[in-house]
Amino acid sequence: MRAVTLRLAGRERELGRLSALVDDLAQGRGTALLVEGEAGIGKTALVRAACEVAAARGFRVCRGAGDELGRALPLLPLLDALAVARSESAAVTAERLLARVDDLCAIGPVVLVLDDLQWADEASIAVWRRLAGLVPQLPLLLIGVLRPLPRRDDVAALRKGVTRLPLPRLAPADVVEVTGRLVGGTPDEALARLAEDAGGNPLYLVELVEALVRGSAIQVDATGTARLVDAGVPPSLSAAIADRIGFLGADVRRVLVAAALLGVDFPVADLAAVLGVRVVELLPALQEATVAGVLVDGTAGLSFRHPLVRTALYDEVPEAARGAWHTEAARALADTGAGVDRVTRQLLAADDRLPDWVADWLVRHGSMLVAHAPEAAVDLFSRVVVAPNTGGRRGVLLAHLAEARFRLGDHHGAEAVALAGLEHGTLVDLHWTLAQCRSMTGRSAETLLEVERALAAPDVTPSDRTRLLVLAARAHWDIGRLDDAERLAQAALVGGDRWATSWALHVRTIVAMARGRMTEALPLFDRALAVAMGEPATSDLRLLLQINQAVTLGELDRGAEAIASAQVVRHAADQVGNLVRLGQAQSALGQLLLDAGRWDEALVDVDLLADDLKHPMVSRCDHGVAALIHLHRGDAAGARRHLDAAGTGLEGHVIGPLALAVSLSLEQAGRVGEAWSVLTGWHGAEDLLPDFVRLAVELGEDASAAVAHAESLAAEPPTAEPAVPHRRASAAYCRALVSADPVGLLHAAEEYRVAGRPLFRAKALSAAAELFAAAGDRTSARAALSHAVDVHAELGAEWDSTRLLARLREHGIRRGPHAKHRRATHGWESLTPMELKVTELVVSGLSNRQIGERLFLSGRTVATHVSHVLAKLGVRSRTDIAREGIRHLGASG
Repeated sequence: MRAVTLRLAGRERELGRLSALVDDLAQGRGTALLVEGEAGIGKTALVRAACEVAAARGFRVCRGAGDELGRALPLLPLLDALAVARSESAAVTAERLLARVDDLCAIGPVVLVLDDLQWADEASIAVWRRLAGLVPQLPLLLIGVLRPLPRRDDVAALRKGVTRLPLPRLAPADVVEVTGRLVGGTPDEALARLAEDAGGNPLYLVELVEALVRGSAIQVDATGTARLVDAGVPPSLSAAIADRIGFLGADVRRVLVAAALLGVDFPVADLAAVLGVRVVELLPALQEATVAGVLVDGTAGLSFRHPLVRTALYDEVPEAARGAWHTEAARALADTGAGVDRVTRQLLAADDRLPDWVADWLVRHGSMLVAHAPEAAVDLFSRVVVAPNTGGRRGVLLAHLAEARFRLGDHHGAEAVALAGLEHGTLVDLHWTLAQCRSMTGRSAETLLEVERALAAPDVTPSDRTRLLVLAARAHWDIGRLDDAERLAQAALVGGDRWATSWALHVRTIVAMARGRMTEALPLFDRALAVAMGEPATSDLRLLLQINQAVTLGELDRGAEAIASAQVVRHAADQVGNLVRLGQAQSALGQLLLDAGRWDEALVDVDLLADDLKHPMVSRCDHGVAALIHLHRGDAAGARRHLDAAGTGLEGHVIGPLALAVSLSLEQAGRVGEAWSVLTGWHGAEDLLPDFVRLAVELGEDASAAVAHAESLAAEPPTAEPAVPHRRASAAYCRALVSADPVGLLHAAEEYRVAGRPLFRAKALSAAAELFAAAGDRTSARAALSHAVDVHAELGAEWDSTRLLARLREHGIRRGPHAKHRRATHGWESLTPMELKVTELVVSGLSNRQIGERLFLSGRTVATHVSHVLAKLGVRSRTDIAREGIRHLGASG
């Protein structure tokens, strides 16, 4: 208690602020706080005191710390703090850490501290940022502790939107008070003046004064005055720390120097392994170091009292010897079966030239290292592959290196490594990475050349042959050769390899989808999923198949089924942390919700994942969906933000929602001819047909080819499967627009209703109302107008409604007195159906994760819904939501 008291002298105001945040936590109100200041200023001691206050009130306290040695290993501070084991990838681990916090907060208030954030890895910083966004919803006091140096952009970005608590240097009066407590008397003028040399830094002050005490440089007389009798003092903080260490015995210093190799926090068992002794033999040295104030209890075992203490000991090792000692430490830890993280930390600090055993270790643990820490994997594999003795392991090592570079987004680097690896033999893994690199850079034609050469090799095995055929089929699909893709996929089915069979069936499904043969695709999905089930190597493919299955159900107008399927696969992707498939599932769901008129839900997921985590086409599609909704709702600024993010060029694949959004933006700006030209890609996206024909009629252009195409899509197919309702509706709509047939438009509106496409239903009703008005049939015009505006009101499509009402006023027709009110934007009435469901579950006491499992929503989606509820109800915490929910839900029965 004495140490805490000494370090908190002069910090009454700051401790009061922290105590108030703990009080808020008891009321269910969370806070994200950054405690900032120079090294030794007392940040950790202050936060520790606040944690003691929280623990005394029964709150859970979790602590972790960044570590200079561990920066290349994602999420280590949070793994230590929350006692969570790594999962199959860093992304999965991050999601499980967030779920762990959510679960803990569902039990009671939580204080989560991450010290030394300036040393934390980027993934930990990203999770901290996500947690900071969740604190309004959770009883979570999230505390980050950091120094101003080294400067990092990602750490600096944390300061936006969070509470900050900078720690100044101690005032002169506080310096005198601390000095007096340390020496047991009132400092005389000379001692007080000397204490000022610490510059108000508590750590330096304590080290300086205690160094004087150890050297008998201070005497306390009978009057209680502490007199300075020897002015020989350490000239700096590091010198003061060295003075403390200098009083320890040689055996203790040797143990501490070895501990410094392991980091600020270290397991005692690891220290014993590095020194080659039993733990019991270390106890005397560790006890002496603890009594001397060098070591304290840490999160993973023991910890240096301050990182500067560890640095002082580490610096005692000659730089030329450090790398070799880290290498020996890595070998000792590997021999004891230590975890991949702990061995990797030592190897990253080892000499560039690594011994032969490291290559064998990387071959055994390479897949895990690439999945968990691709940046560290690139470092180590790059050093090992240049060694002369890699021999037959070189191809496997290069395959791991290529995959790691691909995971880091270095597609060109991954391609170069994969090509180098292929010189050592035909490894399908290398071909797979190479194909992904070229697909991402639009060069799948080159993949075909490589695969053809590989297939012609005399030593290719039957298993490798079928897998290479699948790669060739995918490459043909990428460049639009559907017949070749289907032919090669069919050839790959005869090999009997489950992995290859699953992927071959996937290619056949996407070919069927591209040809509009949706009913044919459905049984292929079921067959592919059955083959892939239980095969670990096809876990990613299973998600992809489920995503495409949901899309296919949507194209068949089985909307409720499609949305439910998309929600299930999105939840599954979120659970395993597969961000690529999560982005694709969310995008598919967004388009399904757009078609179904559930626009508020569609908008929720657009920004949940950063664009750089999505495939470019997925990102642009998401922004197109959001922009289109904002445009229909009259929010030009919101639409512009998404259009700018997506880019307006439509080269390559036609992205339906984005093309429609760009076209509508131009139309709203009065540039109708340009708006029409944007939609000329209707051959590749049938959803463009209705608006293409509408604008063509308005401009007096020939739309006969588009109408014929719409009618061909709606025709009964030769396979005897029934025509899809929305295709029948589109054909009727296009035909009636060209022939100016309002009755035909009413028929199209009814077909769109059956198909579950309210926006296009409203468009057909609007067109019918205008044609009836032009023909003088005011009764029919008013009826169509009324129905159209009702649909607009349900969608919140204010721009469409305003335009239609203005056009009908030109004919002297106004809507009757039964117009629906505008949608509320604040208060209980403004909550969407999904927000009401989430609110009901919050009232029931469920955590975000539990709500997500109940509703098949991702954790991010639930958090976004809760944020919207907080904003709409004007409340501050989850507790406040529950209070409002009980009031309204109770009142409604």
